[in-house]
Amino acid sequence: MHQSNRSLLDIDRDHLIHPVTSFRGHEAHGALLLESGKGMWLKDREGKELLDAFAGLWCVNVGYGHDSIAEVAAEQMRRLPYATGYFHFGSEPAVRLAQRLVDLSPEGLDHVYFTLGGSDAVDSAIRYITHYYNAIGKPEKKQFIALERGYHGSSSTGAGLTALANFHRGFDLPLRWQHHIASPYPYRSDLEGDDAAIIARSVQDLKDKVATLGADTVAAFFCEPIQGSGGVIVPPVGWLKAMRETCTQLDILFVTDEVITGFGRTGPMFACEAEGVTPDLMTLAKGLTAGYVPMGALLMSDKVYQGIANGAAPDVAIGHGATYSGHPVSAAVGLEVLRLYTDGGILANGQRVAARFDAGLAGLVDHPMVGDTRGRGLLGAIELVADKGSKARFDPGLKLADRLFAKAYDNGVIFRAFADNIIGLAPALCASDGEMDEIFARIAKTLDDMLEEADIRAALG
Repeated sequence: MHQSNRSLLDIDRDHLIHPVTSFRGHEAHGALLLESGKGMWLKDREGKELLDAFAGLWCVNVGYGHDSIAEVAAEQMRRLPYATGYFHFGSEPAVRLAQRLVDLSPEGLDHVYFTLGGSDAVDSAIRYITHYYNAIGKPEKKQFIALERGYHGSSSTGAGLTALANFHRGFDLPLRWQHHIASPYPYRSDLEGDDAAIIARSVQDLKDKVATLGADTVAAFFCEPIQGSGGVIVPPVGWLKAMRETCTQLDILFVTDEVITGFGRTGPMFACEAEGVTPDLMTLAKGLTAGYVPMGALLMSDKVYQGIANGAAPDVAIGHGATYSGHPVSAAVGLEVLRLYTDGGILANGQRVAARFDAGLAGLVDHPMVGDTRGRGLLGAIELVADKGSKARFDPGLKLADRLFAKAYDNGVIFRAFADNIIGLAPALCASDGEMDEIFARIAKTLDDMLEEADIRAALG
């Protein structure tokens, strides 16, 4: 029986817990129910068409509505809807997807463990790293370091490596073995404009933190090549390579979280490629299946794999797993999504339209509310400030982020509105030049509309 939109909203309020939201705030706001999607466009239950400039949640990289993805999922469901990876079982799609990821990823990442998403890929990395050091006879290496403003999921352990207040508050995080160093945040740095100095400071911060904790106690350094949920913080070119080299010098594992940056989001298939970096482990999700079904992955170097394998007798299980690891339907979808990136031309289109994206960001720099624009590939941000000279942020009491999102929705565009008044952008790689121009036209209108609000206008320095 068809439920009215009103009754669905009531059901949602009464029963459905939404991710990363105020429970009471959501009860008051209500859900924005989406009905359908095609390409870059979404339609809500009221029939309003929306240009999605955020690819769902950084993930629908190929765009909505690909029939070929639905067809491979349906065919796999009919043939073999589930196959466990336990007891030495497997399925063809999972095996072939593992091989494909090894072929496409930075050289040296030879082993793949499949997860349900990015958060448990990070948890898997933590568990395997812990096991690795125990296996090679270095059980004292238990300290983990990540970046301020970093995001590594919201699971019980990964959320402690995440360094955003919402993911710590009330959850007793971070844990005592989780530590952070400063973000390489050029716009908010006293070294802005001196890329070499920003890189050198990060390198020294990592060395200092390792020295403070004790060089023999640190297991790994986690980082995103570009920090996503922390506000799309784009480090200088060369930063990732320098941090990789520093980890090698310090004898700690280097883990890149490419959950957001992977699969063409920053230009190449993986952001590590741009600097010729091979991490010891790499976490993936989002663009792996373009959001069509849940799946993530942890890619592991042979050094780590062999260390774990050699540290246990052949008849002793490595006790980490999940019911849906290597799910055949998700793997089949992943294979088709990878085909669309490569043979389907979507990766190349994303690389081509990135110039239009850059131009759109540059075109907003002179807006009275804009302090900074930044990006790489099709990942970008617009940072709003009350005063361009001092870079002072708007008063939180203005609730600018909520108002921005609502006004943008009215104007038919969806973006991420961060609490510190940064607009996050991650349009699908299938965008046309015209759609990219339309995204920025609608954002510009949204900013102009905000300037019409008396309290916003009065807040400008």
